Amino acid sequence: MAINESMVSRRPRYAAGPIRRLRLLGPWLSRAPWALVTFFLFLSVLATAAVYMWPDEIPWGVYGLIVVAAGLFLEPRFLLVVYIGLFLAMAIVGAYLGSDKPTTPGAQIVTVATMLLMIWLSHARAQVGVSGVTGESMLVDMRDRLRAQGELPPLPSSWGAEVALESAYGDGFSGDFVVASRSTDGRTLEVALVDVSGKGREVGARSLLLSGALGGLLGEMSDRAFLQSANNHLLRLRWSEGFATAVHVAVDLETGNFTIGYAGHPAAAQFAAGSGRWRMLNGGRGPLLGVIENAEYPRESGTIRHGDALVLYSDGVIETRDKALVDGIDRMLGRAESFIRTGFEGLAQRLCDQAAAGLGDDRAVVTIWRT
Repeated sequence: MAINESMVSRRPRYAAGPIRRLRLLGPWLSRAPWALVTFFLFLSVLATAAVYMWPDEIPWGVYGLIVVAAGLFLEPRFLLVVYIGLFLAMAIVGAYLGSDKPTTPGAQIVTVATMLLMIWLSHARAQVGVSGVTGESMLVDMRDRLRAQGELPPLPSSWGAEVALESAYGDGFSGDFVVASRSTDGRTLEVALVDVSGKGREVGARSLLLSGALGGLLGEMSDRAFLQSANNHLLRLRWSEGFATAVHVAVDLETGNFTIGYAGHPAAAQFAAGSGRWRMLNGGRGPLLGVIENAEYPRESGTIRHGDALVLYSDGVIETRDKALVDGIDRMLGRAESFIRTGFEGLAQRLCDQAAAGLGDDRAVVTIWRT
């Protein structure tokens, strides 16, 4: 759905899902680890009593639930205390029951293997200072913030814009992101579509960091200086895989005039209502972000007239391993030609869904049109 000034969203900017609410457990867990140790040891006593009283009905696997639960919420040093207590409880009740409750080697091996696995997971969580499910909730929060930063601002009624972002194989994180801003006087819309090197979760943190920085640059300097500043920022970060591609467009919402520049990014496409044709905006080419110092990023100018549209996209929309990029561009424009017969609304998502790379790459499409 296109966004305009007459639409006011009542949806909260960051959805408070059930996983994120569990982050509230973090401070309590850090203050009361021995309370949790006591709780899990008490559960071990209850499990032992149940095995002793009903040896035929209660399996040895009842200890496995305690092993997993303790591994989720305890640091390694406290976890060892619980596991020692569990192991002693199993040994004592096994020796006391004897043949009434035989201990199979398989059950022992599985229990010990689960303990070792949970100790490893607990150690990994402790290294980043999280416990329980707070690590997962932090990832969810990071993903939601990245998506929220790509929300387009409300536009005048004569304008429309949409963003569609899809990650490779449906992963929660994408190397493609969008940042957008509207000037304080409401006249200028700036949009940058960025493709950070890498895919999926491994690039999520870098995308979030870079999107915050680039979002702060929008509107704070001239449109011709944006890509230079983004390049300088990325060079200062000194990432081992620190390059990115980007396309940046600044549109005057009163006249329809725009400038567009690229940093190693595929050329945008413009639809002209007068001719009914698409054309590629191939001017304004510049190098990748984060590779060359003092790089120059020229810009191309144009006008979005009534009925015209701009389409920005990432390489996942047009790129395949067995075909040239020009074939992917022709394919995308052919899809766009058939889609716009019903209007520009929904075009971004349709182009994402019909991307040449399919589900194997991150895809992003931004459409801006004037009615």
